[in-house]
Formats: sequence, C-alpha cells, structure tokens
Amino acid sequence: MARVVVVGGGFAGLASAARLAKLGHEVTLLERSGVLGGALSTVEADGFAWDAGPTWTTLPAVVRDLFRKSGRPVERELELVPLDVVREHRFADGTGVTVPASRGAQVAAFDALGPGLGQRWVDHVASYTEVWETLRREYLEVPWDPTALSRPLAALLDGRETLHRRLRKTFKDERLALVAGHPAVAEGHDLRNVPAWAGVTAYVEQRFGAWTVEGGMARLTEALAARMATRGVTVRTGTTARDLVVRAGRVAAVDLGGEQVDADVVVVAVDPRLLPTLAPLVARTMPAIPPVVTHLGLDGDVPELPHEVVLHGDPLLVVRPGGRAPDGATAWTVHGRGRLAEDVLRALARHGIDVRPHVVARVDRTPRDLVEAWGGSPMGVLWQGRSTVRQRLGPTTPVAGVYAAGAHATPGAGLPYVGLSAALVAQAVGPA
Repeated sequence: MARVVVVGGGFAGLASAARLAKLGHEVTLLERSGVLGGALSTVEADGFAWDAGPTWTTLPAVVRDLFRKSGRPVERELELVPLDVVREHRFADGTGVTVPASRGAQVAAFDALGPGLGQRWVDHVASYTEVWETLRREYLEVPWDPTALSRPLAALLDGRETLHRRLRKTFKDERLALVAGHPAVAEGHDLRNVPAWAGVTAYVEQRFGAWTVEGGMARLTEALAARMATRGVTVRTGTTARDLVVRAGRVAAVDLGGEQVDADVVVVAVDPRLLPTLAPLVARTMPAIPPVVTHLGLDGDVPELPHEVVLHGDPLLVVRPGGRAPDGATAWTVHGRGRLAEDVLRALARHGIDVRPHVVARVDRTPRDLVEAWGGSPMGVLWQGRSTVRQRLGPTTPVAGVYAAGAHATPGAGLPYVGLSAALVAQAVGPA
C-alpha cells in the first residue's frame, strides 16, 4: 500500500483518487478552494444554477469505466443521456447546419447546405478512422513513453501537416472547414498550430455521440465525492500545495507551507506551473486561454435552442441553454472568443438572438476569473505546433513517484481525455 497524495480536486483529481483508492492505496486529496469539482461545479445566482464548465461530453465509456473500476456501475449513480444533436452552427451568410450524431443524418444535414457536401463531410470524418485506432491503442489507453514510440504512432505525432492546412485542402466550402475546426478553436487554439491528427474530434463525435448527465454535469462531482468517501479517501479542501518535497531523487512529501504531507506517490492534477519543482519541466508550454463566460437567467418567451449553438464570426459565440431555473424562466450560458469589443448580449442580438429584455440574472466571468477560481486553465496546454504533444507531462514525470493527470497532462484537455489521464495514472501506479 502506497501513501498517495492527489493535488487538485477537479475531475482529474477526483477520478485519480477514486481509482487509486480502489486499487488499495491510502489516498489523500488536496484542493485549494473550498469545494470540489473545478470546472465540474455549479454557478448559482438569484435562483438560477448553471454548469460552470462542460455541459456535455463524448466517449461515455470513459465515465462508465471510471465508475466500474472504482466501485459500482455508473448506472446506479447517474443517468447518462444521449443527445440527438452534437451542435448547431450558424454562419455569417445566414445559413446554418444542425449536426446530428449519426453518419447518415450528417449526410442529409450537410447536403442541405449544398449538393454533395454531405458526402464530402462524412468522407473527411472517415479519413480519421485509422488515426483514432492508432491513438486509442498506443496513446489514449496505455501509459506512453515519448522516447519509445511505435512506428505508426511516431509517424502520426511527428507529421508536419496542420489542421488549418488539412481543412483548407479538404473543403472548398468554408462553412465545412469552420465546423471541422470548431472544437479546437473553442478551446482557444489557432488551427495553424494544431496538428492535423487532432481533427479526430469529428470522428469521435460521430462514432460515439454526445452525452450529458441528467441534473447537470456537476452531478459527476457529487457522485465521485461519495465514491471517495466510500473508499476511505481523506479530502482536505481549502488546502494549497506549495511544492513537492524531493529526497534522493524521489518525491517524499507535499509542502503546504508550514506543514508537509508525507507521500510515496503524488498525482499532480493541476497545472504543473503551480509547483516550483515541476515548473521548469513545462517551461516551453503555455496554457490555452479560457473563453469569456456569461451565465444568463432569462424570464418569459425566449428562443428554443438545442443544447449548443455556435455563432460563427468575430467574436465567436457559443450559446448553451441548460441549467436550473425558477418556473417560467430559462438558464443559458454564453461563451465568447475573439474581438469582444461590445457586450455579449449586444453581440447575440446582432446574430438575431436578442434576449436583452428577458434578462433577470447575470454572472460574468473573465478568463482571469476562471483561471483564478480553478487554479489554472481548464483548456490545458496551448497547441504551439506538433512538438506540444511531447511537452506535456503524464502519466509519469521525470521525478520518481510523481504522476500527472488533468487538462495539462497527457492526453490533453476535454472531459473524456481528462478522464483517460486518470486511468493512465492508475495503470502506471498499479495496485497496492
């Protein structure tokens, strides 16, 4: 049995702690804020409640595996609900497309934009089939060693083609390129710095669909907190890890500033820049900047929208209806990226969605607010070219006994990949 200290109480930290406790280790989790969950928490005001971060996910098997490997199946704790629509895109020329989850429905949806566009789209998605299989087998599901890659994985990760170039080469219709590039843009990346293989997101969304949690994504945090209690995890909120204590080349404790928590294993589930021992190891990386976020409480008759609407332009706006609201009211969340030189509500109105007369509650959160609240960017590491993938830590690190999970670690940001990072750490640490 190892004494394990998990630094960070977001999804990665919760998932790592639950998995390692089930493997028989003595686990302590440290969280700097007063509550658990990080981006998987809730924002509340004036009788409204909104998901603080993601409102849906792909790869539901990641959540199912987490609950199965840490105790009871997820179906006994939560209801995972499939969504018929991945998202709706509206373009500057007044056209739009609603992207369903299934391949056949996507053909029809894109054909409505123009003859032949449906087949062009699904051919693009299908081109990532082998990419996905290579990533799944050799990068996403097994702890990887950047110095000992298989030939297929090395060829993939070291490819020089960018996603920007691939999309411009594949699509003559700019609208399809916008749809394909959106997931990376929404996370704050410049497509000219994103490797082409990262476009596999379109394949993942089509093959595995979009899923949400009945009652809000913060239910995941509640269920995992209960799971940790069952497994005997010691949880300390309001506790900031200042650095790691390393003796004879191996981690020995976590320094809290005046107190040390002894450890045989430390899982860093926060931005490694926060810990001076690890900061030099990620000095060549930069965090991806979160969007501007506005949570809205709306009263009266407002437009009925799918769970995510993307309004292309500058600024780029993403509208996510959903959350808890008083009777007769509605909760929305709006993300903004680009040149936000005007109020988000005014920008929405220019797109034909004018809800200004209906606003009864509003919470604005800047990128700085989010980073300060969660102790780092929930978008993880900024893509700065193909070398970025090798500059992330995790699941192992150069410091013996220290492992990395979360958006800043391998395999990257997004709820499914953060969940996979915790699974990789559990594999690397192993049973007691």
